[in-house]
Amino acid sequence: MQITFLGTSSGVPTRSRNVSSIALRLPQRAEIWLFDCGEGTQHQIIRSDLKISQIVRIFVTHMHGDHTYGLMGLLASCGLAGNPSRIDVYGPPKLEEYLKACGRYSQTHFSYPIKVHTVRPGVVFEDAEFIVRCEALTHRVPAFGYRVEEKEKPGRFDVERAIAMGIPPGPVYGKLKQGKVITLPDGRRINGADLCGERQPGRKFVYCTDTIYCENAVELARDADVLVHEATFSHQDAELAYQRLHSTSTMAAQVALGAQVKQLIMTHFSPRYAPGNAIGLDALLAEAQAIFPNTLMAHDFFTYEIPRQASQPLATPKR
Repeated sequence: MQITFLGTSSGVPTRSRNVSSIALRLPQRAEIWLFDCGEGTQHQIIRSDLKISQIVRIFVTHMHGDHTYGLMGLLASCGLAGNPSRIDVYGPPKLEEYLKACGRYSQTHFSYPIKVHTVRPGVVFEDAEFIVRCEALTHRVPAFGYRVEEKEKPGRFDVERAIAMGIPPGPVYGKLKQGKVITLPDGRRINGADLCGERQPGRKFVYCTDTIYCENAVELARDADVLVHEATFSHQDAELAYQRLHSTSTMAAQVALGAQVKQLIMTHFSPRYAPGNAIGLDALLAEAQAIFPNTLMAHDFFTYEIPRQASQPLATPKR
């Protein structure tokens, strides 16, 4: 699981930061799941090493333009990039109505099916490998945070031991790898769990924006490997945060601390902290790290590999 930040500014783009979008790459499935799609997102994807043709799911947090204005253009381009079999779009009420209106007035016709799912708190997607949940956040319009959980996987299957026990290779190995109990032709019952190492816990990725500090964010992020949380304002501008229902750097850190996450990555920064202004982004980072030391600050094209069982983050900036 790898996340790439395609836009880390709030409200409007700047010279160095586009508006909100994050790509979650799942290499084992050759899939990309997108979270939010602000204006210019498809240009950011083109500038990255991501493939538009691998996008299969898009999760939208809320209907504000800096999170949705790029969606219609991207969906149109996806059809031209290789005719995907289907794209599933998840988001708040009015999202489907918005996309239909865009298609109607722009005379855009998709060459592939798009399924829009209106989300509510709880499970919004599940298959054999992943489960995605959402929870309501606190913002000026209906907004949701998302939690992606990779399901626990069987431990390494001991092939050498299986051969030594006289278990013939074949389809039965697949069942044993899943921890199932099988009966051999000679009558022996073999428990696959006895031939596998410790089960591998799944990784957990949580995305919370836009919101002021709220308990729902803490619960959604509980024990996550990575929490991506908005930090629109400095703690020194907390009054603005309360007025506009956005988070400060310290609020993001408090969510991470309360949820006991392993890594916090802040994003969605106000342009007021651009270089040359009275308060810089380094101040926001220092504020957050004073509360939650394991905090990183995202920039456009920053890529973070979510480790399985590592105490240190594996972060690689890509420009």
